[in-house]
Amino acid sequence: MTIQWFPGHMTRARRQIEDKLKLIDVVIELLDARIPLSSRNPMIDEILQNKPRLVLLNKNDLADPAVTAKWVAYFADHGLDALPVDAANGNQMKEIMARCKQLMAAKFEAQQRKGIKNPRAIRALIVGIPNVGKSTLINRLAGRKIAATGDKPGVTKGQQWIKVGTEMELLDTPGILWPKFEDQQVGMRLAATGAIKEEILYPEDIAFHTMRYMIAHYGASLQERFGIEKLPDDPDNNDAVIEVMEAVGRKRGALMSGGRVDLEKTSLTILRELRAGKMGRVSLETPEDIPQDPL
Repeated sequence: MTIQWFPGHMTRARRQIEDKLKLIDVVIELLDARIPLSSRNPMIDEILQNKPRLVLLNKNDLADPAVTAKWVAYFADHGLDALPVDAANGNQMKEIMARCKQLMAAKFEAQQRKGIKNPRAIRALIVGIPNVGKSTLINRLAGRKIAATGDKPGVTKGQQWIKVGTEMELLDTPGILWPKFEDQQVGMRLAATGAIKEEILYPEDIAFHTMRYMIAHYGASLQERFGIEKLPDDPDNNDAVIEVMEAVGRKRGALMSGGRVDLEKTSLTILRELRAGKMGRVSLETPEDIPQDPL
């Protein structure tokens, strides 16, 4: 399955970011902690150039903590400060401000040498793909509901400046996704976590890919969640993966006439439970999974 999705407002968003970049002090790049590289726009380095940057690994409460630690180290090796956060519950919000101040330390010192004792508020740009949690993060940082939130991608359609106390101003942007996914594994991971609109997907394909990864890496969690006694030894055996999906369908009562398993309904159940964290804390990619280092 080829996944392509590039609404017109995303093209406009890129131009808007480039127009505003000269006003920005710090960029906050928001990624999904479960799929940090797959949720990272490959155009972002080109767009942002050399602006100081803080990487936030959001939805950390849903990700495998051991894998997240590997990602923090991975980004550090590439000169990027990465901080796991849980915007929905307000986790690490104060630390975000502290990290931004650290990134601005040299500039603040230069201003003080020029006699500027009270520097203006830090101007931060928040960027990220759709449905990664930007609006939730902004509302948490601002301490009030300003940005629209939703469980579907593409909620934010325009730009707005938002004050965070007296020390920071945030520029929100619509989520930016790239025109096509050269690596279909990236598309599958994005679809599994909900970054791509449901209307353009085949849920059976996405659930199949997800279950194959879960069998290989989180088999015990699958067995506990769905009461499956035995999993296949080879997750690359397609028929065996489908058998597991059918077992899930029977456990969840997703049956059609004649007792056949409704795979579409089963697939939607699998994806819904994954996104809600009901299968446990799951990461769908690790630094070791990346065949070529893109950073």
